[in-house]
Amino acid sequence: MATTSQNPPPNKGRVQIIRSSLPYQILLYINGWYFAFFFVAEILIFAFKGETLPFPSSVLAAEVILLFILAGIEALRLFFGQKGNLTERIIGVLTSILLSVPALFGAIYLILWQTYVLRIDIVLSAIQLCFICLETIFGIVSMVTFGRASPY
Repeated sequence: MATTSQNPPPNKGRVQIIRSSLPYQILLYINGWYFAFFFVAEILIFAFKGETLPFPSSVLAAEVILLFILAGIEALRLFFGQKGNLTERIIGVLTSILLSVPALFGAIYLILWQTYVLRIDIVLSAIQLCFICLETIFGIVSMVTFGRASPY
């Protein structure tokens, strides 16, 4: 006969506190889907602008390239934010916050400094700016929470 009462399971009696932020994770997840929509919408808007508005020779191509660079930065920012939050590592969240700066400037460029700014550009980019700002705030709160945790 095997006795199971002699040796308790290895984790019995220990409590592991989960410090990752659910609101931060939800924001990152929703922003991933929103940015996919944002990217496709902006590509279609650029196609519309290219067909109907007179652009200087290489400005439209430069603005589309900027949008693709913004997509790469945003993908990295969301990846590091999600992984840093789920693994409760400060470096991942910090990388996400640092990548928020160029993402912020990219969204501001789309609102203010494009050759032609349509109302839909303003609305889409303003929503993206709200996501970036909220995620930066929640990321800072998460970093403080992770930093206060006692090492285990």
